[in-house]
Amino acid sequence: MKTIQFREAICQAMTEEMHRDESIYLMGEEVAEYNGAYKASKGMLDEFGDKRVIDTPISELGFAGIGVGSTMTGNRPIIEFMTFNFALVGIDQIINNAAKIRQMSGGQFPCPIVFRGPTASAGQLAATHSQAFESWYANCPGLKVIVPSNPYDAKGLLKSAIRDDDPVIFMESEQMYGDKGEVPEGEYTLPIGVADIKRQGKDVTIVSFGKIIKVAYEAADSLSKEGIDCEIIDLRTIRPMDYEAIFNSVKKTNRLIILEESWPFGNISTEITYQVQNQIFDFLDAPVEKINTADTPAPYSPVLLAEWLPNSQDVIKAVKKVMYVK
Repeated sequence: MKTIQFREAICQAMTEEMHRDESIYLMGEEVAEYNGAYKASKGMLDEFGDKRVIDTPISELGFAGIGVGSTMTGNRPIIEFMTFNFALVGIDQIINNAAKIRQMSGGQFPCPIVFRGPTASAGQLAATHSQAFESWYANCPGLKVIVPSNPYDAKGLLKSAIRDDDPVIFMESEQMYGDKGEVPEGEYTLPIGVADIKRQGKDVTIVSFGKIIKVAYEAADSLSKEGIDCEIIDLRTIRPMDYEAIFNSVKKTNRLIILEESWPFGNISTEITYQVQNQIFDFLDAPVEKINTADTPAPYSPVLLAEWLPNSQDVIKAVKKVMYVK
């Protein structure tokens, strides 16, 4: 195992897959000459040339559409958005073409494309650059949605996403690119749609994904000193979702908290809450608690931003609430 940064894991996954399959190429803003806005494609232009690592104009609708069209001629593009906030400009291509082309063509045209880039907040980037779109894309049949939280998962899941014959939304974080973790030096992939239990526990289940899961780890460490044992599930894949992993954990702990960096209305935690109460209601010893951002656009002020985002104290408070502990 070698310790590398999240950005290096992303780069390794893309590089290995492009060596394996010549139909794969990378396209997006600053991915080539600048080595990627977050240096996730460092060295790839020199290695593969400008026919396979392609800088684009600031035109997300245009290069998203080119990517979708190229799948119909046998290519497997990786489309990088500098941030998924900018993907709103290209969302017509993602939702109305990439997600639907297999069905609309009667199965004649699969769409093996990966749209990747950072999602959610990343410090003082203000309201229009701090939005989480996982639930938006997960709402659309035909798309797979992946949100890894560490370098190991990122590399293994990105390789699987690139090999998948359906369109995949692969969401990262600007605040995770420098995170370090152990990654095997040999070939490996991780299955799409399988959650991972990051921490075993018996008292309460905490479900999360992406960078906000770090808050769950902080809370669990604090709560363990008080004798409260938290189980933490990292969803990794939002769609398809591993409901069974959640159900099995809740059957053991009888309590559930969902931690998600998103607005509280109509999000992933709402969906999980419904499925749990619908499928395993009798195993619950307390109402499901969900922790989200404040129901406002993200503020610019760091003081307000800290209040807007979920934190470890929010998790601790929720755990004690479902445990009926003061």
